[in-house]
Amino acid sequence: MPEGPELHLASVFVNTACAGVIFSGSVEKSEVSKGAEVHFNSEAYQIRATSRGKEVRLTLTPIKTDQRKDSKSGLNQAPMDVVFRFGMSGNFTFTTKSDLPKHAHLRFYTKEDPQRVLSFVDVRRFGSWQPDGHWQKDRGPCVMLEYKSFRENVLSNLSDKAFDRPVCEALLNQKYFNGIGNYLRAEILYRLKIPPFVKARTVLEELKPQYEETMNIKEEPGTDVEEKAGVDEKKTESQDLLSLCHTVPLEVVNLGGKGYDPQKRDYTELMSWMQCYSVDGMNSLRDHNGRTIWFKDVPGPMAPKGFKSSKAKRKIKKDVYTDTGKEKLVKKEAGAGKRVKDVAKKQSGARRQNASKTGAGAEADRKRPNTRSSTGLRQTKAESTTRQKANTKAKATSKPRSCLAVSQGSNLLTGILKS
Repeated sequence: MPEGPELHLASVFVNTACAGVIFSGSVEKSEVSKGAEVHFNSEAYQIRATSRGKEVRLTLTPIKTDQRKDSKSGLNQAPMDVVFRFGMSGNFTFTTKSDLPKHAHLRFYTKEDPQRVLSFVDVRRFGSWQPDGHWQKDRGPCVMLEYKSFRENVLSNLSDKAFDRPVCEALLNQKYFNGIGNYLRAEILYRLKIPPFVKARTVLEELKPQYEETMNIKEEPGTDVEEKAGVDEKKTESQDLLSLCHTVPLEVVNLGGKGYDPQKRDYTELMSWMQCYSVDGMNSLRDHNGRTIWFKDVPGPMAPKGFKSSKAKRKIKKDVYTDTGKEKLVKKEAGAGKRVKDVAKKQSGARRQNASKTGAGAEADRKRPNTRSSTGLRQTKAESTTRQKANTKAKATSKPRSCLAVSQGSNLLTGILKS
């Protein structure tokens, strides 16, 4: 998801690409977009971009031309601000009309021939724009460009229930940390060695005694956005959570490029800059809002109950020979689950049979060895062979009952005759 640095870099891109370019006509919206119509039409206008936290504002300003026939539309159309929020995948492109991106949902056409197009591209369509828009009132000062106001806003509102939450979740609250997102919070907390799941107020209350000292970074009114972002961070104070919320995003801006842009794979330099986010050897865990936080060592006392970090899961999967209950996490072969169920059914059936037997039969079953084990199987075979041999010998040495009865009757008759 684009964060403060990405939106600021987008504004820099627009101002650089569109410098001196004259646009013309109406603003065109794609047919599939559910965004608002931008009712702006001018024969000649220019575009200027400004960023604030996780918002970008395009200012469309009509200009006078030499042709008198164009003067009507140019003078009647008032300037307009269009405020953009990028959602999960929003960004700006400036291409020829023939190379228009597939997901260009709002388009501004140039007056030149062949035409070029400034497009707001949003593949996942979570982004939005607001014609005649303003900065959202519930968003706080920008962490990069309004540092003094940002710091005052946080430290003067620590009683807010927002700071009862874990610090990793509070950092995503745009009311106080406008511009901080998922990868920035991980990098900031990692550098300060702060566990992500400690109470935010506990961390920030330590900064209150130094409240006056934190006002050393002064903003220069009237300077351009690019000039502010390009200034090296001032080291007039020791690093703390709020100061890194200001300087770490500026590091990303100074890397250049477009920042974090996974779809274009244009973020190699940023990934090499990252020390914690999605880095091998780090742990990850979903916070109470379902967002993944990357960290090192322990998560902290406010971690979700029953948490299991992805790093721990990877280790368990590699440990095939574990004899603990965690062995269930190891990937099973195809059909293994079915065999386990079959064995369980057989065992439950055997228990029902044993329960129905009484007396000598039940006692004999209990003494019978476990035929499912290799040792019991060998013992059973041996005993079976012994019984078979004994039965064969008994049959060979004993006479049938009928013959025995005849023999006894003959002996009795002989005794009677003799008497």
